[in-house]
Amino acid sequence: MPFVLLIAAVTGLAVTLFNPGVTSAAAPVQTVRLINTYPHDASAFCQGLVVHNGVLLEGTGQFDESRLRVVDLQTGKATKEVWLPGDVFGEGITVWQNTVLQLTWKNGYLITYDADTLQRTGTVPLRQIDSGLREGWGITHNGTHLIISDGSSILRFVDPATFRVVRRLRVRDGRLPVSKLNELEFVNGEILANVWYRDQIARIDPNSGVVTGWLELKHLRPAAVRGAREAVLNGIAWDANSRRLFVTGKNWPALYEITW
Repeated sequence: MPFVLLIAAVTGLAVTLFNPGVTSAAAPVQTVRLINTYPHDASAFCQGLVVHNGVLLEGTGQFDESRLRVVDLQTGKATKEVWLPGDVFGEGITVWQNTVLQLTWKNGYLITYDADTLQRTGTVPLRQIDSGLREGWGITHNGTHLIISDGSSILRFVDPATFRVVRRLRVRDGRLPVSKLNELEFVNGEILANVWYRDQIARIDPNSGVVTGWLELKHLRPAAVRGAREAVLNGIAWDANSRRLFVTGKNWPALYEITW
């Protein structure tokens, strides 16, 4: 059924490498349709996007520029924000219960905050989650486990109580691995993932790792960033109450509401 989209450690565990039902055929591509446009702060190098209790939160990247911010959808402006230290590069965000979790790229840990106040409450070393986890890219959850990407084709499912990996999942389109998995969001039983340098969103089966389809958004890339290589599509946030999904890009001046 179509729905509306807003664009704006334990080692030795098994990895899903192959599913007998997987064919060699690539997943189909479906072009999305624009419904509405909303402003977005073009100075925000969006790395993560999430809706919590009807409030839009955004995590941004770049050294000396990384922030966690509460964003007014209608204006695109931050109503509250916390700056990360200048040597920290912020990455994806999610909210588990009432805690915001923000990954860092190569700093080796994730940061936790109180979701109501954005007060920093602690850090978790990435190597505690998984000894092989060196970088943080995207993060979401399925209501039971956190799901973390690191730029490879592997997604890690993590116990939010112990911060230990319980499962690893390799993502494939047909029989080909899909790497550069970036910002994540769990929507209606599937994982949506940005892929670095692609204007498409992968729809991933969380059991098999199979990409069941691609959402095409190339036609929505703002003219202001069409020549900017690093201004890629990034940031996905599902508002379960209003059945809307938010997505934007790095330094994009707009968020979009679409349907497919």
